[in-house]
Amino acid sequence: MPDSSTLPPSVISHISLGTNDFPRARAFYTAVLATLQINPIMEHGESAAFGRSFPEFWIGRPHDGGVAAPGNGTHISFLANSPAEVDAFHAKALSMGARCDGPPGLRPQYTPTYYAAFVLDLDGHKIEAMCFAEAG
Repeated sequence: MPDSSTLPPSVISHISLGTNDFPRARAFYTAVLATLQINPIMEHGESAAFGRSFPEFWIGRPHDGGVAAPGNGTHISFLANSPAEVDAFHAKALSMGARCDGPPGLRPQYTPTYYAAFVLDLDGHKIEAMCFAEAG
């Protein structure tokens, strides 16, 4: 078994969400993820990858050509650098047509400093931005 100090810091290579309107979803995620310092990294056909230095999050038309639909119980959480970024993520998402699924604020049921906001994107996928706020 490899020494854990040589393993990548994340257990996830990438995550993909399907969309039924790629240009609209690309515009939504480009604007919303910019609030978290996450940017488009590459495109391949009707799919786009976002990240800070690695293409960790993809959106695109489903490979099977079928209709994209949100998964029940599935959500994607993006790491923010501050509560201000969480607030900006939420505000930008709502301004781009997302629906609120939990306003920005502390979630002490998770940990005392867990600060997050939840939205449903343009295709109904649940996405979140979170950070650990300083205890005050």
